[in-house]
Amino acid sequence: MRRATLVLAGFGLIVAAPRAPAQGPRGRDRMAMVAEQIAGRGVRDTATLRAMRTVPRHEFVPAALSDEAYGDHPLPIGFGQTISQPYIVGYMTELLGLGPRSRVLEIGAGSGYQAAILAEIAGEVYTVEIIGALATSAEERLRRLGYGRVQVRRGDGFEGWKDAAPFDAIIVTAAAGFVPPPLVEQLKPGGRLVIPVGSVYGAQNLVLVGKARDGSLTPRTLLPVRFVPLVRTRQIR
Repeated sequence: MRRATLVLAGFGLIVAAPRAPAQGPRGRDRMAMVAEQIAGRGVRDTATLRAMRTVPRHEFVPAALSDEAYGDHPLPIGFGQTISQPYIVGYMTELLGLGPRSRVLEIGAGSGYQAAILAEIAGEVYTVEIIGALATSAEERLRRLGYGRVQVRRGDGFEGWKDAAPFDAIIVTAAAGFVPPPLVEQLKPGGRLVIPVGSVYGAQNLVLVGKARDGSLTPRTLLPVRFVPLVRTRQIR
């Protein structure tokens, strides 16, 4: 997952996602995070709130920053990337309208946190990460924590994951100048795509794109955000 704040801001594995309550280490921190930062700001979807109470966010940040894991801000995870502000994770997840039979694609695995949240709700989760070291560590972390219905691939997220398409929902955690056409093509009719759109040096807005049964698109601009840019393969060679 990439950095996101409100402007204030081939690998693969398959195992079953856990459904444990918010107990164990840092459980109280998770409960407080959800109550104050997420539900307290208007996120109401019960599945999203439960997922965020369950996933151990401190496991997805560098050990030196674990005490800050539940704070109301993004944190660096290396390679110029960050784990997003908790509210943004919750807000974007709610927008997808996921259920237990949903197939969802994430662009920008980062540390794997957003993918774990998705795996607590959806039936199938696919995530693409262009930075090899992050793809590898996310895969290992998700396996260790028991979040398998997540398949991780190193690749160019602009191109999506054609072999696994179509998807009920797509979430992009890096800013693009426009909505990538391959992602639109891989979204099922009736599906939803949420993506930050804009320049890394200028204004960005979170956009929700609905795809009608006839294939027509309905984009809706929601709120200003700031994400790192969506990196293409040619930019990291």
